[in-house]
This record gives sequence, C-alpha cells and structure tokens, in this order.
Amino acid sequence: MQIAILTFEGFNELDSIVALAILNRVRDSRWRVSLACPKPTVTSMNGVVVQAQCSLQDAAKADVVIVGSGINTRDVVKDPALMSQLQLDPARQLIAAQCSGTLVLAKLGLLSGVPACTDLTTKPWVQEAGVEVLNQPFFAKGNVATAGGCLSSQYLAAWVIARTAGLDAARAAMHYVAPVGEKDEYVERAMGNIAAYLPAVGDAGRTLAQVNSR
Repeated sequence: MQIAILTFEGFNELDSIVALAILNRVRDSRWRVSLACPKPTVTSMNGVVVQAQCSLQDAAKADVVIVGSGINTRDVVKDPALMSQLQLDPARQLIAAQCSGTLVLAKLGLLSGVPACTDLTTKPWVQEAGVEVLNQPFFAKGNVATAGGCLSSQYLAAWVIARTAGLDAARAAMHYVAPVGEKDEYVERAMGNIAAYLPAVGDAGRTLAQVNSR
C-alpha cells in the first residue's frame, strides 16, 4: 500500500505530519507512507524544512493520495507545470484533500458536481471554482474525500485506514494517538464523522482493490 501526502512549499505541518503519523500506526510491512514534494526539500509555513520522500510523479502511481494545504496553494493551482504532474485518478486511487488542498482537487476537475469540505479561508476560492462547500469537517463520495480545518487531518487518516485496512485498524490507530482519558471519545468522534462515507459493512475489511473490483 503506497500512500503519498502531497506537500508543497509553505505547507501546513498539521496537515502533512499529523496524517503521516496516524497512517504509520498501521504496522504492515507492505505499507509505505511518504511525503511527496515538487522538489528535494520544502519549507512549511512556520519554517520547518522537510525532505521529500517521493516525487509528484511517484504520487500519481500511489494507491492513496492526500493533498495537504498551505499558504501557497493558490500559486500551486496557477502553475501549469506543477499541476500537470498531478495525474490523479479516483478510479484506481483513494484521493483525499484537506483545507486548501480541496482547491487543488477542484482545479483538477475531481469535484465536479460533488460538494466538499475546506477551511474558512479557502472556502470562497473553492466556491469560485464552482464547488459547493459544506459546513462540516469531513465528506466523501466514492474514492474522493475532503476535510476542513487543520485538525480534521485525523478524519482523513481514519478514512484512509478504514478503506484500506479495515475499521478495526482505523479504531486502533485513533486510539493510540488520542489523549489519555479521552481515547474512547476521540475514537467515537472520528469514526462517527467517517462512518456514513465508508463502503457497506461487508466491504469494510476488504482491500481497496477488492472493493473497487466489485
């Protein structure tokens, strides 16, 4: 299972790093969770420098792609050379985006006729792109999901794990990272936000490929 988190210059650490940490709670040697960047290193909105673990071209081949947000997203979507590298396909990939990452999906035409979630700052830009913005933290249709608000990265991670490794794995990952004394509450909130957007119960433990093949 190859999971790529698109991380651009000026990225929001809470999007990329929190999702990376939660997804890596799935202890499976076949899993690889990577930061996919347009260049060897990128610097966050708060000055944190990270090294790319894979390229944007690699992300196009991944099983799962998460598009993180950042302060430069409007510049990203105006860059044809950069956008042309984002060859994403919900027919063969799980695709998720958070906050201004939703704008990237909108510009790629992946939200045509589908409402989405984003942060309050990005909301008018997504609306200008012709996408209805919902007042909720998470929404998914088929293999495409969006989330709004920095800490909603946990919902994207939980959805990806539930879709690829099953509900039990998603619960376990959320339980591990949740605050002590509030673990059950956090797990139930996360699962409550994603439950309506998961396949039928009989599919929950299947792999992505098995679900998509039906």
